Order: sequence, then C-alpha cells, then structure tokens
Amino acid sequence: MSRRSHLVDLALGVLDHQLVDSNGRRCGNVDDLELDLGKREPTVAAILVGPPIWRNRGLLGRVASSVARGEAVRVAWTEVASIDSAVHLRRTATVYGLGRGDDRARKLIEWIPGS
Repeated sequence: MSRRSHLVDLALGVLDHQLVDSNGRRCGNVDDLELDLGKREPTVAAILVGPPIWRNRGLLGRVASSVARGEAVRVAWTEVASIDSAVHLRRTATVYGLGRGDDRARKLIEWIPGS
C-alpha cells in the first residue's frame, strides 16, 4: 500500500463529522484537531470536542461557547478505529468523557412517549 493511500483530507474527511463510539453510540462531533508540528510533516495528535473549542469558530462560535455548558475533551488520534461518513472510536463514549450532554438531556426527555 502506498503512503499516499493513508492521507485524509482533514477538512472534508474529519472536521465536523460525527463521532461514534465502539457501541455505535453517537457521542459528539469533531470540533477541531490538535496537530503535532514537531515531526518532519505535521501529524494529527488528537481530536478536540466540546463548547470551549467552539471559541475558535468565529463570532457565532464564541457566542455558542459562552452559552453552552461543558468541558473540552481531547481524544488521542490513536483512538480512532476508522473514518467513513463518521469517525469511529475504539472504546465507549464514557471512557473518553463524551456524550455527557446527551446523558443529561436523556433524563429530561425519556418520559416523553416515542423519545
């Protein structure tokens, strides 16, 4: 396999894509990427998720970040199992600290029929 076959267009193939844990649970979106610039070529070190990360997304991102609750979560790039229409992680969302907002919301809406 050629080296080129391992290349991924980060803007199109990763940013803003859904994160899916090992159980198939959707657990957030890729909000940003942390790059390692210490090597000959830049490499992806981690996926960054959460409201504090939105601050780097212009005026609307800063406003949304100031209103939303939550912490930034860093998921090491080595934890990515595969990438297709979503970014699939090797372990469950709780291991990474992802999906906490969904867990809080579930308690509020689970009583609604059909939820």
